[in-house]
Amino acid sequence: MPKGMASATTFSLMLQFLLLIFCSFNQLSLAFTSQDYHEALEKSILFFEGQRSGKLPSNQRLTWRADSGLSDGSFYHVDLVGGYYDAGDNVKFGLPMAFTTTLLAWSVIEFGSSMQEQIDNARAAIRWSTDYLLKAATTTPDTLYVQVGDPNMDHRCWERPEDMDTPRNVYKVSAQNPGSDVAAETAAALAASSLVFRDSDPNYSSILLQAAIKVFNFADRYRGSYSDSLNSVVCPFYCSYSGYHDELLWGASWIYKASGISSYMQYIRSNGHVLGADDDDYSFSWDDKRPGTKVLLSKEFLEKNSVEFQLYKAHADNYICSLMSGTPRFQAQFTRGGLLYKGSESNLQYVTSTTFLLLTYGKYLKEHGGVVSCGTSTVTDESVVALAKTQVDYIMGNNPAKMSYMVGFGERYPKHIHHRGSSLPSIHAHSQRISCNNGFQFLYSASPNPNLLVGAIVGGPDSNDNFSDDRNNYQQSEPATYINAPFVGAVAFFSAIPTTL
Repeated sequence: MPKGMASATTFSLMLQFLLLIFCSFNQLSLAFTSQDYHEALEKSILFFEGQRSGKLPSNQRLTWRADSGLSDGSFYHVDLVGGYYDAGDNVKFGLPMAFTTTLLAWSVIEFGSSMQEQIDNARAAIRWSTDYLLKAATTTPDTLYVQVGDPNMDHRCWERPEDMDTPRNVYKVSAQNPGSDVAAETAAALAASSLVFRDSDPNYSSILLQAAIKVFNFADRYRGSYSDSLNSVVCPFYCSYSGYHDELLWGASWIYKASGISSYMQYIRSNGHVLGADDDDYSFSWDDKRPGTKVLLSKEFLEKNSVEFQLYKAHADNYICSLMSGTPRFQAQFTRGGLLYKGSESNLQYVTSTTFLLLTYGKYLKEHGGVVSCGTSTVTDESVVALAKTQVDYIMGNNPAKMSYMVGFGERYPKHIHHRGSSLPSIHAHSQRISCNNGFQFLYSASPNPNLLVGAIVGGPDSNDNFSDDRNNYQQSEPATYINAPFVGAVAFFSAIPTTL
């Protein structure tokens, strides 16, 4: 037996045992069935209907919403109607919208077979975004439209999207004012989505892939950060703090996965070291794609044992090890209640994205007989999945507060979320326009939101597991598309398991 093998095996068994005990202990108070996870899946997808901008379809299920932003782009002679509002405001931000789309698509790619009758709703959620991104990416050569709405003006108002009268300014990146980060993320979104529609709508899939290639070439040819080009328009709202290298590698990886074109594989080989392949980073978000790229490309090594992709497998292992208590490389912070904690503002975005990567990597490991190497310790796919389950269950209500952080799920959930459309009377209930300043009475009201934004996952509790159900506390009470998107995949995974782990 090789040196260290006994200790590695023992550690793996102990870790699995402790995680399973932890899960079992929590389940004594609140256990979830596959039906519960399926309900969470349905609602997590339904949430996106509440974020829709544009002309709503006849099958719109969240009927308190109505048409909005129908003239977006018209002053600039471009059609930018559609897409999603990112969170509780009325701005369409391109970077988080594209990331949301990539993660929704990845959720379907990995776990769509578990979505049952919700697969059509998941595809519809993706298509609502890709229809918009196609217009943003293909209307004008060497140009990508990346935002609609002046965020500074928008944030001075509290009004329904159906009423909004703040400037609908349009912002773009171009050869002269580059935005490789937002452009490459848009390419990733289009490429990943092309895989989703490959069988159900081959023509649309082809259109998406060709657009992805075009916008990626633009991102790579005219390099620069969109934060530098657009300054206060995107900062501090969605600054590209990590730069654009991570998105270039991420975008190229998705196009290779979707197309199989060898030049993108060569691009990854030639540029990977410059674009972040050697970096260990432990936060996966709309801003930083490095951990996601490592997990995505590790599959190449696990499937083909390709030595050149061993580096990505090693860094994916490091990412997982950073989350596993007891391993030599553990460095994550968890609350006393067991929730991964990354930051005080919208912490659950990191929880859902991390959980998705755990489950996706666990799937890859199981399919190919792999394990996670943490120095002299070894972690199995079962342990990775068990950790992910603690995070999903915490969000769904297995936590010290015994409340769900998904609106409309469970008996107790947030009622005062920081969301304009949800907090103001519906246009169907109050047809008269509510002006910019008059809306603030509803922001400051102690009453529950009149419109239920079903499925919305809020920012979540603080480092002590405390949660303030207060509209003014946007750090905890504001939902966002990029919180929900990876959760769709996570609950789809657990909905397919007939018994709890």
